[in-house]
Amino acid sequence: MIKGFKRFFIYLTILIIASVSLLIMVAGSTHYVQIDTIQLNAVVQTVKENWGKPEDLSRHEFDMDFLVLGDGNEQLYSSSDKVFEGIKVPLDAVSEGMITMPVNDGEEFLGTVIFPNPSKVAISRIIHRLILATILIILVMLSSYIIFLYYINRTVILPFNRMKEFAGFIAQGRLDEPLIMDQNNIFGAFTESFDIMREELRASKQREAELKMKEKELVASLSHDLKTPVTGIRAICAVLSVKVQDEYAKAKIENIEQKTEEINTLLSDLLSSALDDLGEMNVNPTEETSDILRALVEEHDIHNKVTAGEIPGCIIKVDKNRISQVIGNIINNSYKYANTKIDISYKFSGDFIEMKIKDYGEGVDPDEIDFLTNKFYRGKKNTAGKEGSGLGLYISSELMKKMQGCLICISEKEGFEVILMIPLAK
Repeated sequence: MIKGFKRFFIYLTILIIASVSLLIMVAGSTHYVQIDTIQLNAVVQTVKENWGKPEDLSRHEFDMDFLVLGDGNEQLYSSSDKVFEGIKVPLDAVSEGMITMPVNDGEEFLGTVIFPNPSKVAISRIIHRLILATILIILVMLSSYIIFLYYINRTVILPFNRMKEFAGFIAQGRLDEPLIMDQNNIFGAFTESFDIMREELRASKQREAELKMKEKELVASLSHDLKTPVTGIRAICAVLSVKVQDEYAKAKIENIEQKTEEINTLLSDLLSSALDDLGEMNVNPTEETSDILRALVEEHDIHNKVTAGEIPGCIIKVDKNRISQVIGNIINNSYKYANTKIDISYKFSGDFIEMKIKDYGEGVDPDEIDFLTNKFYRGKKNTAGKEGSGLGLYISSELMKKMQGCLICISEKEGFEVILMIPLAK
């Protein structure tokens, strides 16, 4: 590529030198024009022979222009109106440096023949030749410039644009797009290195994705395995709460059961999140009667804080286990962060049944509402010192989307409200 630029500049230098030399040669090739007196006399003799018949002069071929004036300075013949423009009398010609010769027939004066200024003729020829030489040089220079622009576009601009586009692909994470290699442009030396970088980035990204997948699989496996002993602890607590009579021991057993329930909820959230990342959080909606919502609320209201309104009779299309998980997450959040009574109301809203679950705790800041359904996000207002993973509302929102519904969070002056838009069967 650098050699190509050197060759072009050497060529350009030679072209400039040749152009200047050509102009000098053209300018010096035209010498001062000497008027041939023999030719002048021949013209005067021809004019004399054709006196009175000026139209016959045009049939003769002469190598010079001339003007014929009569004895009264009237114009009888002119071979070039441009050359003799403004010449009315011989004195005008003399003042312009032109040559005047009389035409006599014996002793009788017939008129005057006027020839152009020799210096002006020479200058005119020089100018004419210089114009032709200049036009030729301009055409050659223009052609060279166009060729150079094409060369620059092909070897610099297009490769640069390709590299710019390639950098955009890298920024977007599109590492499967190879960079076209061309050793004949200015970036040829870097093209292969950039493509090697792309290959390394793609391999690194693939390794990172594999490690993340293994991590998610590990989390899912551990979460699933831990649920078995947690279920056993809950069963033991249920048995002990019946058989133990000591009130102090019963309180401790109830506390263990409550903590176990919290652990079970966290494990469920982690398992659901891991399965969602792995693409295995399956949802299989079926047609169910709306009465199942009452049963699910009662199942999760272990502290009897819920007051539920009347449920409109209808057929909904949900995954019963998944909607149970969603309702359980929301009620458990209210227990954990508000610890107040919970009001639940229902109404039809288009193709959905709208289920509002409202508590009367401190709520959350309005500017946090949009982040509550993000993975691992926990509100700042009332979460200090309380266990949680920031997955409950995220998983609930994802499950509702998979069931063709949605989850909406609303923070009010008194309390926090979650609206579940549960799809009706069609």
